[in-house]
Amino acid sequence: DRTAGRWRRDWDGKVSEIKKKIQSILPGGAWNPLYDTSHLPPEHSDVVIVGGGVLGLSVAYWLKKLEKRRGAIRVLVVERDHTYSQASTVLSIGGIHQQFSVPENIQLSLFSASFLRNINEYLAVVDAPPLDLQFNPLGYLLLASEKGAATMESNVRVQRQEGAKVCLMSPEQLRNKFPWINTEGVALASYGMENEGWFDPWCLLQGLRRKVQSMGVLFCQGEVTRFVSSSNHMKTTSGTEVTLKRIYEVHVKMDHSLEYQPVECAIVINAAGAWSGQVAELAGIGKGPPGTLQGTRLPVEPRKRYVYLWHCPQGPGLEAPLVTDISGAYFRREGLGNNYLGGLSPEEEPDPGNLEVDYGFFQDKVWPPLAQRVPAFETLKVRSAWAGYNDYNTFDQNGVVGPHPLVVNMYFAAGFSGHGLQQAPGVGRAVAEMVLEGHFQTIDLSPFLFSRFYLGEKIQEQVII
Repeated sequence: DRTAGRWRRDWDGKVSEIKKKIQSILPGGAWNPLYDTSHLPPEHSDVVIVGGGVLGLSVAYWLKKLEKRRGAIRVLVVERDHTYSQASTVLSIGGIHQQFSVPENIQLSLFSASFLRNINEYLAVVDAPPLDLQFNPLGYLLLASEKGAATMESNVRVQRQEGAKVCLMSPEQLRNKFPWINTEGVALASYGMENEGWFDPWCLLQGLRRKVQSMGVLFCQGEVTRFVSSSNHMKTTSGTEVTLKRIYEVHVKMDHSLEYQPVECAIVINAAGAWSGQVAELAGIGKGPPGTLQGTRLPVEPRKRYVYLWHCPQGPGLEAPLVTDISGAYFRREGLGNNYLGGLSPEEEPDPGNLEVDYGFFQDKVWPPLAQRVPAFETLKVRSAWAGYNDYNTFDQNGVVGPHPLVVNMYFAAGFSGHGLQQAPGVGRAVAEMVLEGHFQTIDLSPFLFSRFYLGEKIQEQVII
């Protein structure tokens, strides 16, 4: 009996040790299973990032990396979909290229290529295995008709000036290098020889998440439902009255609960992807009279895009790049087993209310141009498909970066219309620079500021894939 008593005392001691250990790991204080607050956000955070996809996580990473003193900035990431089942990041095809026409887009993607190549220098975590992004450096191959050839030539000139390794190919050169292509209707092609291809987006997302957690970034599963702000009325030099707003509290509604948690904050980052327009509206952006800065909304909305996976034993081999046809249809290899991914942006926008796939769209719109361009694809068999959201900027299909001119402490990292994943490392750095230093330091992204919507200054990007 005495032995049993001693054993029980030892066991109780061990349990209390285990409890203490758990307590030291858990956020939220004292060990009490009835009042576990670890899922709640903190009552205050210097920065609240709305959206935990690759863009939001990249901003969090660069804020912590560039902070002057370790632990100086408290950062909270609020993500409503912790499985990322609807996140644009993980539903994308993971492509990266520098074949843009706007210098800033080329610079962003060049930096991202370097970031991804050296991913373990940036995102290494002590005692954690290194990341394998499965980067396939096979390039992008863009095809142009007679009509688009001159534009393609001038784009490649800009790309080369910015340091991208891109070559132009005639139809004959194209046939020699890629004999599986039918060059009918092709006048010119551009081919990325370095820093282009595709990688695993889920791996980048998880790698960023793991890294920022190790840097002290806090996470919370919930939805931002309200911003509380203070107002300051001012007159401009021309005598116009403007109201400057500053958000000082964010309401986060917890999952499966009617309650919300208020979080006091100094800065809000809107990285809510396809829903960033709705988040901006919550802050009163676009609620003023039409034609005024107050009445200018963030023109970003969810657009549904389909990606199809097909099998084709006689299809292009292992050296095949990501090909974008004159029709807009694209494809790339997926793995080593003669599987391919591809799609096309629809002319008529499908209902974004759900993520159901339209297989008829493949039969009618995607397959015909692909089979014409790659005759082997006439015998392909569709294996599966999925739909994802594009954070579509209806104004000029380019990203929005930096602070709002009137809601002065809301910063944007949204609206990239399909190239957000590949530009995330550079965009996160730019937003962090703007927050910490008050201006862009490495790549000047002034053309991407919100004010362009009010001024009507579109970014003239010719290459939207």
